[in-house]
Amino acid sequence: MFNASNSTVFITPLDLRQAKFPIVMRGFDKAAVTTMLEDASTGYEEALRENERLRQEVARLEGALDQFRDLEGSIKTTLLSAQKLAEDIKANAQQEAGSIVREAEGKAQTLMLLTQTRIEEAQREVDALKMKRRDAETQIEATISTLQHTLEFVREQDLRERSEKIVVHRPRLEAAS
Repeated sequence: MFNASNSTVFITPLDLRQAKFPIVMRGFDKAAVTTMLEDASTGYEEALRENERLRQEVARLEGALDQFRDLEGSIKTTLLSAQKLAEDIKANAQQEAGSIVREAEGKAQTLMLLTQTRIEEAQREVDALKMKRRDAETQIEATISTLQHTLEFVREQDLRERSEKIVVHRPRLEAAS
């Protein structure tokens, strides 16, 4: 029986269906009140079911939201790690590139010095060969000059010998025997 002074705050759909009111004269139409209570009970029951469904949906969504928050945290951590790794890789690549450039510059400098040394050696060899050529030319010229002088001397000697050997030919007188 429904008691207006009931201290129960929560009324269930069953309470609405089983509600009994005292009968008084000139009261409400019992069928209308029963129909209205039945309709209210049905609506209330549907509202409670919908409320429970929504609570479960909220719990499910809160669980999914927690998962997404965890996933977001993981993604942020992964992203930060990836950024740190990319920065580290970039810094290492720059250091390695600098090292490679310095090494290449060192090798280039060494090759330049080696090439310069070889050029200087080749120039010394060329200069030495030029000096040998000049010496050879000078020796050849001296030899030619000596040979010319010798040839002139020989020719002069030949001329002298010919002029000294020219004897006037006189007939010899033969002694009488």
